Amino acid sequence: MHSSSNSASSTVNEEPGLHVKKSPDLHPSGAELQETEMTALPDTSDNLPPEVHDHDEEKGDAVSKPAFTGFDPASFPDGGLQAWLAVSGAFCCLFCSFGWINCIGVFQAYYQANQLREYSPSTVSWIPSLTVFFMFAGGPFWGKVYDNHGPRYLLLVGSFLHVFGLMMASLSSKYYQFILSQGVCSPIGASLIFYPALSSTGTWFFKRRALAFGIMAAGSSLGGVILPIMVNQIIARSGFPWAMRGVAFLLLGLLIYANLTVRSRLPPSPKPWSFMEFVYPFRDPPYFLVVFASFLFFFGMFLPFTFIILSAEHDGMSRRLADYLIPILNAVSIFGRTIPGYIADKTGRFNIMIVTSFLSTILVLALWLPARGNVPYILFAAFYGFSSGAFVSLAPALVAQISDIREIGVRTGGMFAVISIAALVGNPIGGALVSNQQGAYSHLQVFCGIMMLGGSMVFVASRWSLAGFKVNVRV
Repeated sequence: MHSSSNSASSTVNEEPGLHVKKSPDLHPSGAELQETEMTALPDTSDNLPPEVHDHDEEKGDAVSKPAFTGFDPASFPDGGLQAWLAVSGAFCCLFCSFGWINCIGVFQAYYQANQLREYSPSTVSWIPSLTVFFMFAGGPFWGKVYDNHGPRYLLLVGSFLHVFGLMMASLSSKYYQFILSQGVCSPIGASLIFYPALSSTGTWFFKRRALAFGIMAAGSSLGGVILPIMVNQIIARSGFPWAMRGVAFLLLGLLIYANLTVRSRLPPSPKPWSFMEFVYPFRDPPYFLVVFASFLFFFGMFLPFTFIILSAEHDGMSRRLADYLIPILNAVSIFGRTIPGYIADKTGRFNIMIVTSFLSTILVLALWLPARGNVPYILFAAFYGFSSGAFVSLAPALVAQISDIREIGVRTGGMFAVISIAALVGNPIGGALVSNQQGAYSHLQVFCGIMMLGGSMVFVASRWSLAGFKVNVRV
């Protein structure tokens, strides 16, 4: 395993005419970076020349690679049939996993008004909170399984559990039944689907990685548009049980395609299990700061998804119109998960993450907090969908950027496991704030904005750990 200095070295790209100070231990030379990237896999170098001169995609100049033994992980195809088939399958995976998570606001409002109306908002919110928690909490474990065995079996088991959990939710009527089916079984399956999609996509792309992640993440946005409308329409016509079954059948079809197309470019490399392997990456300052920033940002990020329908109704919007706020938010986030990713590949992923995270904070405090009436809520849903959507595609791209390729699975899983804790407690805290304010939402909105502001500031610190205070630098 390489030191944190090696994994952080690929993050800074200087514009012409600029010089960035790099300490020897945190920012090795380009040649050292290439050597780090070239030692990722077992020896297959018999047919390779002793020295290869390649082109550094990020800096635009020729660098000399020392003799190496193994595949060159820097030679990502960045395209081709297999690569884009993997992206299309990953798109379906995120439609079924994260896209379903994006619908949690629909169920918070529906359960409070129907099956679970005798429970407080904070108690009901444990269902969506557990959904998000189990979606992300298995990250380190599933990441390690992926690194050792590849994506195939994770996808097969995850597809079964996700569909089975939704089928069982269609038969549920008690609080504990919703917890077990929709809050535990289904999201564990979604987690098994989500991580192989992320990690497999990362093995095919380097220069265009943020774009590929953006296209993949757009699947979750499209799911967040289609699924809540589908659920509401089927509930109105055929009832809640058939709404859940209809969604389960749709996801089953998409997951069959995903199981056939999602592949990793790199073969599995089994290694012994070690607890320290999950702890060690946190010794790398850039990685630690990215994870901490994501943790704080995630504390607030999902609160609008969960409570925007209820807060809009509280401020005078009709339920019929409020039901479309989540689809509006997710529709615009399709652009938020693709356009910032494309720009990030050109101008720096950390740079774009900082801009979009601060924009999300401003929208919460300056638009959602004072919103009264239909127009401000619709505008907030649209703008927030764009700004918050960038987090989903850029966060794993940031981790991949500062990580050795052999550690991407474990490191990405570690980040999402940490932010799952924020997801677990964020919604119940928000629900408690609403209850303590006798049904008003301003305290929840302030809490949301402050946590996202803290995360945005730590993203700035993570960029500083890589490039200092240089502004005109691609990081």
